[in-house]
Amino acid sequence: MAKNITTKILEAHLVEGRLTPGNEIVIRIDHTLLQDATGTMVMLEFMAMGTPRVKVELAAQYIDHNLLQTDFKNADDHAFLTSAARKFGLYLSKPGNGVSHQVHLERFGVPGKILLGADSHSPTAAGLAMIAIGAGGLDVAMAMAGHPFRLPCPRIMGVRLTGRLSDWVSGKDVILEMLRRHTVRGGVGKIIEYYGPGVESLSVTDRATIGNMGAELGATSSVFPSDRRTREFLESQGRGDAWLELAADPGADYDDHDEIDLSSLEPLIACPSSPDNVVPVREIEGLKVDQVIVGSSVNSSFRDLMTVCRVLDGRKVAPHVSFNINPGSRQVLENVADQGGVVPLLTSGAQIHQPGCLGCIGMGQAPGTGQVSLRTFPRNFPGRSGTMNDKVYLCSPETAVAAGVFGVVTDPRKLGELMPWPGVGNPAKYLVDDSSIIPPLEDSGEVEIVTGPNIIPLPEFEELPDDLETIVVIKVGDNISTDSIMPAGNKVLPFRSNIPAISRFVFDQVDPGFADRAVEAGKGIVVAGENYGQGSSREHAALASRYLGIRVKLAKSFARIHKANLVNFGILPLIFQNPADYDLIRQGDTLSLHGLRELVASGAEEIPLNLGARVIVGILQVSERERKELLAGGALNYVRKGCHITRK
Repeated sequence: MAKNITTKILEAHLVEGRLTPGNEIVIRIDHTLLQDATGTMVMLEFMAMGTPRVKVELAAQYIDHNLLQTDFKNADDHAFLTSAARKFGLYLSKPGNGVSHQVHLERFGVPGKILLGADSHSPTAAGLAMIAIGAGGLDVAMAMAGHPFRLPCPRIMGVRLTGRLSDWVSGKDVILEMLRRHTVRGGVGKIIEYYGPGVESLSVTDRATIGNMGAELGATSSVFPSDRRTREFLESQGRGDAWLELAADPGADYDDHDEIDLSSLEPLIACPSSPDNVVPVREIEGLKVDQVIVGSSVNSSFRDLMTVCRVLDGRKVAPHVSFNINPGSRQVLENVADQGGVVPLLTSGAQIHQPGCLGCIGMGQAPGTGQVSLRTFPRNFPGRSGTMNDKVYLCSPETAVAAGVFGVVTDPRKLGELMPWPGVGNPAKYLVDDSSIIPPLEDSGEVEIVTGPNIIPLPEFEELPDDLETIVVIKVGDNISTDSIMPAGNKVLPFRSNIPAISRFVFDQVDPGFADRAVEAGKGIVVAGENYGQGSSREHAALASRYLGIRVKLAKSFARIHKANLVNFGILPLIFQNPADYDLIRQGDTLSLHGLRELVASGAEEIPLNLGARVIVGILQVSERERKELLAGGALNYVRKGCHITRK
C-alpha cells in the first residue's frame, strides 16, 4: 500500500495504537527542544520525577526568549538552566546564539526524526522533513524522562504544490495563503504534508517558514519531503551524513486535500489582529508604516535577511520608519556579514539586534500608541507586541523591506522598478561556529544545580473531588489565545519559574480582576467559545489557572496543546454538548458537578453541570490514561504515585 511521508515517520515511531484518525497513539520521541521561557518549569518538572539523565537521543535547551536582564530574574533563570543542562545531559545554546527553531534546523535537525518541543513553533523543523510537535512543558519533561508521547492520531492533509514562486513572492506568502483559505482552526487535528513538483523549488528555509506558521493553522505539525534541497542544506552545514531521502510513495493518499499553484501567488499580508486575516498587499497599499521588524521566530534565515540587505544596499529607510533586524541565529548574522550585508543595513538606518525572539514574544520592540507595525513574525494576537490595541501586520521580508523603503505598505513587486530581483539563495557552505553551543557532559555527577530566589518549587495539587461547586469566574468568546490567558512580555516572562507570582497575570489583559475573583471563588470555572487556548504552547496558561483554583474549563472547542495542558494540571476540559447552552451562562453563576470522580473513573463522556434547576451537559473527550491523571489531580501526581505511563 502506498504511504505518505507522515505515515512512514509515525509508523517507524509507533509504540501503541493504530494510525486511525482520532484514536490515541503513543509515539517514541527522538529530540526534545526547550527554550528559556518554558524551560525553567520543564526542568523543575523533570527534577520532580527523579530521573538522573535525559533518555532521548538528543535534548537541547535554548536561551532565546528572556534576553532582557532588567534585574536578577532572567539572569538567575539562565544560570539555573545552564547548570540543569549540564547536570541532566542537554545541549545548551547560550544567550545570543539564536532562536531555538533556527539553530535546531542548522545544527541538529535530521530527516525522519520526531521532535517534541516546549514551543508551539517547533514545526519549523518541517524544513528538514522532521515531524516536530509543539507540546506543553510537562509533556516534554515526560519525554525527556523516557516516556513516549500520546496524542490523538491526526488526519493527514496533503497539499500539492505546483509551479514556482514569482519574483518578490516567498515562502511566507505560501503559508499566508493557507491561512487565508483555512483560518486559524483549519489545521486542528491534522498534520499538513506538502508534496508535488513545486516542492523542489522551495529552499529548506522557505519550507521551515511554512512549517513554523503551520502552528497558526492549529495544525499538530507540518512536513516536507527530504530531497536534493534537503541534502544541499545539510551539506552546507557540514552535516551531509545526516541526510536520507524521504518521499511519499507514488499514489499515496491523504485524508484531506488542497493544491496551490505557486506561480499564481501574490504578496499577501495578515492584518490585525489574527494570522488568518489575510489580504493581498495591494489592497492596503498606501497605509503609513511606523515600525518594521524582520526576523525572530520565522523569516530570520540567511536568505530572508540577505534579501533585505540587497534591497537596502545604497538606499535609506524612510525617515519616519523604525526598521529592525532580528537575526535567527549567530550563524545567520556571521554569514550575512561575510557576504557584505551588514554595512548596507547600517548605512540604510536599520537597527541590528542580537539573535533572539525579542519583539516576537513581546520582549521589547513594542510599537507606540496607534502606530502601524509590519513584522515577519508568526503571530499578531491582540496585545502580544506589548502595546494594547496594537496594529500589527504579518508579512514577508520582501513586503517588509518595501515598506521600509517607501514608508507605506507597498506591493514589493514595485521594488522591481528600482532594481532587479536579487534572487538570494542560501550559501553553498555556511560559516559554522558552534562555540556558543555547550555539549552535554559525559560525567555530570559533580554538577550542582544553581537556583535563585525567583525559582519556586512546583505547587502541589489535590485530587479531583467527588463533588464540585464552581463559580463562573470569567466568560470569554471564540479564538481566545494563550497570550490572552497568560500574557508574555518583559513584565510577565521573568516569573515563569514562580507560579504564585505569575498567577496574578492570568487574563490580566482581558480582565484585570480575574485573579482576585478566582481566589475568592475557591473553585472556579472558565466558560469559553470556539478554539479556546489557540497559539502558544505555554503551559502556564493552565498551570497558573489551576493555582488560582480553576478546576473546570467549559468551551465550545479547545486547541490541542492547551487541552492537553489542562489535563496535565488536573483541570477538567469539557465541551458543550449543546453549543447554544453557552448563551445561558453568565459570569458569577454557580455550576455544580456531583459524583464527579465516579463519572470520570467510569469512562462517562457526559458530565452534567447544574445551573440552578437547569442541567447543562459537558462532554469529556479524553483517553483512559488522561482520566486517571485527572482523578490524581494532574499528570505529575499520577507519575509520582507510580502509575507509570507506557515506556519505550
